[in-house]
Amino acid sequence: MARARDSDARRPWVWDATVTVTWAAAALVDAAGGWRNTARDPSVPVWLVVTLSLALSVPLYWRRRRPMAVLAVMACAVLVSDGSGAFLQAAYLQMLPLFHIALSRPPRALLWSLALLVPPLVTGAVRFPTETWDQRVIPALWAYALVALLGIAVRSRRDERAHEVRLAATAERARIAREMHDIIGHNLSVITSLADGGRYAAAKSPERAAQALEAIGTTSREALAELRRLLGVLHDEGEAATRSPQPALTDLEHLVAGVRKAGLPVRAELPPPGAALSAGAQLTVYRVLQEALTNTLKHAGAGATATVSLSYGPGALEMVVTDTGTPSAPPGRGHGITGMRERAARYDGTLETGPLPAGGWRVLLRIPLEDSPS
Repeated sequence: MARARDSDARRPWVWDATVTVTWAAAALVDAAGGWRNTARDPSVPVWLVVTLSLALSVPLYWRRRRPMAVLAVMACAVLVSDGSGAFLQAAYLQMLPLFHIALSRPPRALLWSLALLVPPLVTGAVRFPTETWDQRVIPALWAYALVALLGIAVRSRRDERAHEVRLAATAERARIAREMHDIIGHNLSVITSLADGGRYAAAKSPERAAQALEAIGTTSREALAELRRLLGVLHDEGEAATRSPQPALTDLEHLVAGVRKAGLPVRAELPPPGAALSAGAQLTVYRVLQEALTNTLKHAGAGATATVSLSYGPGALEMVVTDTGTPSAPPGRGHGITGMRERAARYDGTLETGPLPAGGWRVLLRIPLEDSPS
């Protein structure tokens, strides 16, 4: 069905022409003589029957683009058919444009459709009262009502799918924005700190300045590699989008080492991974630590130090990041803390941030382990 819909979206004229030719052939076969089996007046001229049969089938080609106009043309043909006594069964083809009206037009368009469908039924019932109204008019109206309800149901389902796609796209944009914020914010902060340190060291210790430049190059290349991986997801499909490894708990030491090179003394207690944790949860731990150390680099001030402690408690991983600096800007003005909370909540975790009584700042992350109850 997906391939059929895709093909129809690329070449809609093929399906429209197929439907039109099929029903035109059926209507002309009926016009060859079968129409007399249901006619009230079998003496209707054959040329009129053929003309009405074509008027009831050929307009179907435009039923998706101009359903109301198609229904109006067909209703006129049905009015002549029932008024003359031919009572062509091709009149039921009006259900096709009616379905598309319910599918693609405002609800009030169904009222105009009713105004087009009723007069031919009434005209035939009045001119040839061989059947009661509940045999001639009511069943046809019920059939049209069911077709309209079917169109409304399909339309509702289609709108629901479109809404789900929009929600998924919004969530993906938010995820990419968080990743971009974490990658660019952290690496630019490290590069800025390295550049400042290299500038001061250039006059007294060229060796240290060269080390700072080398670290800037390494950090820049790592940032570009992460950005390429992230943006590659927008172009790749299927498994190709997930081949590049995401940062995990085993990359925390490398992250801390990069921050140390930027000039922030960090004392870290990072035991080896000792419990089952999904790749997404490990990425959350990595990004929270990255954001916390980035905030320390940007806001803690000169002379600040940081401490990172990772431990596995009963049923949960706990990470505490503290620093000894004095914030140079009020916390919570940007998107960093909000992004950390959203990441933690995605894996049923919690995030607590706030100043320490003795000065400095603390970030506490808890994430349940996979084998523990949510």
